[in-house]
Amino acid sequence: MDHPTAVLLFDVLASGVRLDAFRLLVRKEPEGMVAGDIAAVLDVPPTNLSFHLKALTQARLLTVEQEGRFQRYRANIPLMLDLIAYLTEECCSGRPEQCAK
Repeated sequence: MDHPTAVLLFDVLASGVRLDAFRLLVRKEPEGMVAGDIAAVLDVPPTNLSFHLKALTQARLLTVEQEGRFQRYRANIPLMLDLIAYLTEECCSGRPEQCAK
C-alpha cells in the first residue's frame, strides 16, 4: 500500500458513523448486511447512512452487491489487512516481532 492510499482510507474512516459501519461489517463477515439492517443497528437514518456507505464503497473499504431491492455490503478484508500491514511494516525498526513486548 502506498502513502496516499493509506491517507485516503484513514480520512474516510475518520467519521464516527463510517468507522462504526465498517467495524460492524467486519464482525458480520462473510455474510455482510443489507443497508436497512446496518441503519437499524447503528440507529442512523437510512438517507444519512447511504452517504456514508457510498464513501466507504468509493474508497473500496466496502463492496456492495445488489440483491433484488436491497444492497448487501461487505467489508473489504484484504484491504483492511493491507492497511494494518502498512501501519506495522516498520514497527520496531522493521522487526515487528519485538513490538508485542
